[in-house]
Amino acid sequence: MTFQLEDDLALARTLAAHADLVSMRRFRALDLEVTTKPDMTPVTDADREVEHVIREALSAARPHDAILGEEFGASGEQSGEGRPPREWIIDPIDGTANFLRGVPIWGTLIALVIDGAPRVGVVSAPALGQRWWAATGLGAYTQQSGQHERPIRVSSVSSLSDAVVSYNSLPEWIRSGRGDQAIALAQSAWRARAIGDMWSYMLVAEGAIDVATECGLQSYDMAALVPIIEEAGGRFTDIDGREGPWHGTACATNGILHNDVLTMLK
Repeated sequence: MTFQLEDDLALARTLAAHADLVSMRRFRALDLEVTTKPDMTPVTDADREVEHVIREALSAARPHDAILGEEFGASGEQSGEGRPPREWIIDPIDGTANFLRGVPIWGTLIALVIDGAPRVGVVSAPALGQRWWAATGLGAYTQQSGQHERPIRVSSVSSLSDAVVSYNSLPEWIRSGRGDQAIALAQSAWRARAIGDMWSYMLVAEGAIDVATECGLQSYDMAALVPIIEEAGGRFTDIDGREGPWHGTACATNGILHNDVLTMLK
């Protein structure tokens, strides 16, 4: 069966709504179970439960699609250059460290990648009371609790000296060998902040800040961000200018500043 992007986006938004019910029930729970994964990052019972709920729904609604999730890995046939023709990529709770400490900056990320390119993205941050979504050719939108949905657009800031930059984790920049470049970028901006996780990228899509860039990422951290940034009029690459969420780093801008930022990080 052939699905339209409108159908896939509607499904992703429904999945996010179900995920929010699970994650908010466990947010700030006194009996939250926290363990450490082999890569030394934390994982909670909420991470696993959210991904399980999404996977179960996807298996019923799109039984022939592949799934890649942070907690339970990949399922489905690989083809072509190693990516399935249709692949859902899930980060059940992006910002687990915030989640387990009671900080509200975290969210569920759901993406649909078609022939290797992210085409549908939903980011839901229930503790912030906001959700963002987009699909290729359909625009980018957000909705806050109790309000109507609205289209979003990146800023028109054209100079780094006037820009707000989020550099996220400075230790990751240092580990990557580009700490000096990150500091230089921050010093070149009007304001620089480490906003962190998915929120900084959504603020770029809304035009509230102008640049979000980061090292030490996985595809499930980025896939859902790409359609939202791009449909809002921005650009998303890695810090070396390569397209897509496959290269371990992220650089999201309003598009106007993109080449300047890449030059600073080179």
